[in-house]
Amino acid sequence: MTPQEEVFESPTGWVARHVRRYVETDGRSGHRWGGAHTLLLTTRGRKSGKLRRTALIYGRDGDRYLVVASKGGAEKHPSWYLNLTENPDVQVQVGADRFAARALTAAADEKLRLWRLMASIWPEYDRYQAKTKRDIPVVVLEPLAAD
Repeated sequence: MTPQEEVFESPTGWVARHVRRYVETDGRSGHRWGGAHTLLLTTRGRKSGKLRRTALIYGRDGDRYLVVASKGGAEKHPSWYLNLTENPDVQVQVGADRFAARALTAAADEKLRLWRLMASIWPEYDRYQAKTKRDIPVVVLEPLAAD
């Protein structure tokens, strides 16, 4: 990802507006949303190759950031998740802080603990999981050391 590449916001209108406010204010508007904290995740489109940015509720596990690929309990994974499974090198913005990270799907041996942490932040995740047969992934965003 290079600084001069254009970044495309979510095609969902309210999410795109949220992302634009977040970017324009360095997170002063948008970091807190619906009683939870959000970050901006930028992935590279697996088909288009374009940079795609969306806002997601997050949690922390030490230095790592956690997000849930719930898509409200839809039967299919969200596009951002499919993108990072193809290319795990992502960009993250938390408030005014921007950094590169590596995205990994939580392994089974730690998923339950991380799921509980995320459901304590956003209890709807349990309802989303109950309404789909899909195993909703927890994604771990590991910040990369700055060069």
